[in-house]
Amino acid sequence: MWWSLLLLCVGGALGYYAPDEILSLPGLNTQLNFRQWSGYLQASTGQHLHYWFVTSQQDPANDPVVLWLNGGPGCSSLGGLLSENGPLHVNDNGRTLYINEYSWNKMANVLYLESPAGVGFSYSDNRNYATNDMELTATAYNGVGFNEISTTAPCTSVLYHGAKLWKNLNTYCCLGGSCNFVTNSNNNCRESVYKVFTILYNSGLNMYALYMNCAGGVRGSNLQFRTELKNLFRFYQFEVPEKPATLSSNVPPCFNDTAQRTWLNRADVRKALHIPDFVQTWELCSSVVSANYQQIYDNMQDFYLQLLSKGLRALVYNGDTDMVCNFLGENWFVQSLNQKKTMDYQPWIYRNQIAGFHERYGNLTFLTVKGAGHLVPEWAPARALNMIRSFLANAAY
Repeated sequence: MWWSLLLLCVGGALGYYAPDEILSLPGLNTQLNFRQWSGYLQASTGQHLHYWFVTSQQDPANDPVVLWLNGGPGCSSLGGLLSENGPLHVNDNGRTLYINEYSWNKMANVLYLESPAGVGFSYSDNRNYATNDMELTATAYNGVGFNEISTTAPCTSVLYHGAKLWKNLNTYCCLGGSCNFVTNSNNNCRESVYKVFTILYNSGLNMYALYMNCAGGVRGSNLQFRTELKNLFRFYQFEVPEKPATLSSNVPPCFNDTAQRTWLNRADVRKALHIPDFVQTWELCSSVVSANYQQIYDNMQDFYLQLLSKGLRALVYNGDTDMVCNFLGENWFVQSLNQKKTMDYQPWIYRNQIAGFHERYGNLTFLTVKGAGHLVPEWAPARALNMIRSFLANAAY
């Protein structure tokens, strides 16, 4: 999915980076109690991945490092820094920065990595930005669940969210209590499934936060819609609308990146971040990377199981109004790993209110954030900070 997250708690920084400290930032008029660096990781021959590293406000020498990646594929982690869990956010006009009181660097060092090359300020010497799962994991780690579940869950969720599509889905895709939305040869089923994803991705509904307004209002189809259908529905081979000429970038539907894009493309900001003049203009998502990305793996179960077998702790969390990274599908995926349940599904509490629900399977926790969409740290910042603090401390939520 376009906006993916992987948290890695490790004892040191990722790879080698030059000491390109950020000494000042245009639009920031306050003293900071942490340090920052911006520069490039030499990921492989000719590939230069831009990073922005912020130290913990608490104990940088001993606090963990959180690696933040955005998915897509082809979207920049600086979107997460400047609007979600980073210490500095950009105001609406894109001219000034303000302090985010719910920043995750309150208790952790955070590394924001723009990956793969071609995303944000990252680049390659040959400007060839066609890549795939294997090449991407050679330079960074990214997450995906199980495409079959990712396809089935939204079809099931329309029943619970008031979309009048379930009757046809049930009639044409289900038989004897079993439903197949993924590889069904019934043409009526295929048409019904296509309508579900057209509504989610292409109707003007905010598929990332179902009950929020869609930034920019209803608009035409977009490249992200085509990419998602291409990845999810390999069996069906749907014909999907072309990208309209009026959309200049691969900004996901219902998102407004104007403030971040305006600020990051200022000449004085680029200089402060040590971005060379020849590097491309910053965009939230790269249409070139997205259009040329080859997905190899449909199922990450084996990878999760390998990590869990080594004793690593994992947290899978979802805002429960997000229809893209759907909480129902993510829960099914976690259950499909067949780990022994050690805590039943139950609410977690923040400030004397139910903040969501969670359950545990040994070192693996599944958690929802009530009323939040795709960008949990942006739309539920206090609860997100409490969540990540509990995870890092291995404490109760």
